[in-house]
Parts: sequence; C-alpha cells; structure tokens
Amino acid sequence: MNAQNLRLLNTLPPIETLVCFEAVARCGSFTRAGRELSITQSAVSKQIKTLEDALHCALFDRHARGIQLSAAGARFLEELEPLLYKLQRAIAKAQYEQDSQAVSIACTQAVAHFWLFPRIVRFNQQYPEITISVISGNNINERSCSESDLGILYGDGDWPTLESAPLFPEVVYPVCSPDLKIATPAAPADLRSLPLIQLDSRQWDCLDWQDWFAHFEVPYQIPRNAITFNQVTLAFNAAVEGLGVSLGWDFMASRAIASGELIQVGNFAYETGRSDYLVRAKYRPLTRPAVIFRDWLIAEI
Repeated sequence: MNAQNLRLLNTLPPIETLVCFEAVARCGSFTRAGRELSITQSAVSKQIKTLEDALHCALFDRHARGIQLSAAGARFLEELEPLLYKLQRAIAKAQYEQDSQAVSIACTQAVAHFWLFPRIVRFNQQYPEITISVISGNNINERSCSESDLGILYGDGDWPTLESAPLFPEVVYPVCSPDLKIATPAAPADLRSLPLIQLDSRQWDCLDWQDWFAHFEVPYQIPRNAITFNQVTLAFNAAVEGLGVSLGWDFMASRAIASGELIQVGNFAYETGRSDYLVRAKYRPLTRPAVIFRDWLIAEI
C-alpha cells in the first residue's frame, strides 16, 4: 500500500461510526439502534457525534418527537448504504470460503429484520452447526442475489439467471398504533383525512400511498410538509411510535398486529399479485448446508 493510499485511509471516519449511522437511519431511533448493535443509547449518541464532527455537518434533525435524517444525512446514507453492502458481501464471501458450513443469503433490510431473522433463530436451534450470513440492503437485484448462495427477491418470479420459489405474497394495508386516536374509515377514501406517514420510494421498486390509493381508484395528492421517510422500516417504526398511519406490508405487520403493537386501519388490503421469492443462481449448484436451509425455509411456509 503506497503512502497516498495510507493518507486516504487516515481521512476516513472509524468504521463503527458508519455502521452505527446506518443502524440509526434504518431504525429511526438511537435506542433501537443501540439494542440492535448491543451497545447503550449513550454509546450510539457518541458514535454519531464523532461522525458528524468528522463530516462537519448534522446528519439528523433532533426534535421533541425523536430524530429524522437531515438533508445531508439522507444524501450521505444514499452513498454509504451500497458501500456497506459491498463490504458486508465481501466479508460473507471470505467467511464462506473458510467455512464450508456457512450459507449466505441476500435480502432487503425489512425482510431480514421482520421475516428472516426469527426463522434463522429457529433454524439455528435445529442446525447449530450451520452458520447463516445475512447480506441486507435495499438495492438488491438479480445480480446481487446470484452472488450469494440464496436470495429473497421481490417481483413476479421470472428472472433469467435465477431459480425461484414463492415465499409470501405482497399484501399491503394501513396500520397505526392503537394509541393513535382516529376515526375508523368506512371506505379507502376516508383515509385521506388521517395523518398519513409518507414513504419516498423513488430509489427502489416499492409502493407508496399514491399507488395504494390508485388501486382503489381514489385520487390522492401528497400534502405539503407531510412526515416522509425513505425507508420502509422507518415509516413502519413511525407508525409504532404513534406518529400517524403508515402502509404496512403483511410480512412486517402481522406479528405486530397479533401482539397488539399495531392495529389495521379499516378493512382494506391491496393484494398486488407480486411476491417475495427464495432464489438461487441457476448456474451454480448449492452446497449441502444451503440445500438444508433452502428446504427448511420452504417447509416453514
């Protein structure tokens, strides 16, 4: 490594501050991020402060109701997320090459957190000798899934280089905290008068409120100054915290509804006809541990 590269590395913030920032941005809370990273809320706050000092800008807007990505923070996350994804993928690949019992699987952050993680816990109880490495990011596609042993990919199930098996259909309905005092809507159009948490989904293939209302043939215009997030998990957490009504994907919301953490608002669900699929590269045979995990996941559903 030459001197110029060493100087470049010396200008980079510590990797733990970047990982911490991504977790806070995704979780929407210092406390939840700390719980995920197994550190205290105070430690999270210090990591974010260190990163903000290094970048000379505020990454979050702090207010009484919590935190929200600043404009600078949103731009930084957009650049950082794919880089962390590549790093995570490289680490998983290196681990896989050293451990024949390892299985890598790529999926979105929401699928990893709400659907896959509880199943990995159960799988590990049955097969403790097999290590599952999860590579999560919102920019996964046919190519990135083919670079892992397995992937969970949203779409119609038809990818030229992948074999696919359906896992769960896309069903989307409004959800909110049971503590949010709102009138029960009698028709989809009634939802327009409620405090709707907006999802900016321009960077990936995902429904937003305009798409949802259009399915019910209801005209809808996003209000100015509406609460908006660019991550499904952030919008979902905002609903849990009582900030308004969010779109809820059934694979995320069903457990929260069953536990009483959320309620479904009205009796209106949009079944899009698309699904999330368990996929693998057609050209590469699966290892025995990957076959075991694949078959176990399919049997689970």
